[in-house]
Amino acid sequence: MTVTLITGANKGIGFEAAKQLTELGHTVYVGARDAERGEKAAAELGARFVQLDVTDDASVSNALATIDAAEGRLDVLVNNAGVLAAEAVNGPAALRAFDVNAVGMIRVTEAALPLLRKSSNPTVVTVSSSMGSFWAVTNPDRPEHDMPLAVYAASKAAATMLTVQYAKAHPEIKFNALEPGTAATDMTAAFGIGRPVEESARVVVRLATLDASGPTGTLQDEAGHLPW
Repeated sequence: MTVTLITGANKGIGFEAAKQLTELGHTVYVGARDAERGEKAAAELGARFVQLDVTDDASVSNALATIDAAEGRLDVLVNNAGVLAAEAVNGPAALRAFDVNAVGMIRVTEAALPLLRKSSNPTVVTVSSSMGSFWAVTNPDRPEHDMPLAVYAASKAAATMLTVQYAKAHPEIKFNALEPGTAATDMTAAFGIGRPVEESARVVVRLATLDASGPTGTLQDEAGHLPW
């Protein structure tokens, strides 16, 4: 059975991806900062809960140690936890966004690498954004062109670059980033936009279920490779 960890999985795209992967037979670990919410989500999904705050080294280390003790390996890691950072641009806001969206990815991935190396088909999927694509934000025909989310965009560009660099450094593990499409979640509520979260989760699931010959070092959306 495929062992999968999803960060920020108590709601939104992470929750729905956990649901779809559980239905496919994965043993899914719902990673969440809040124990009450995480345990409730895991119980609803028939998944397993692990307390995981991507901004806390000890929390990350303990989460992966829990999975190691129970499973002895990790087959799929989904770096899903993220923040929008739609507030005024300043130092504290930037530090918070980068700590979750980019540094948090590093914390979890580094802690997970020893367990991923024990898998026969190790896969890492990072929920990035086309807001981090230079191609998209400079293209007047794209909606990203007029979205005033400088810190979010920069932190997601960092997440995509980290994905490419991890793919180069660890060719035995597939690393891919994705643009999930604008889904109706807490992050998009202020904009009044978003499609059903189930549709965006399918992009996560597609990359989380690649076979051994699948691509690595890419940014993709539901249509395939996305320039960035």
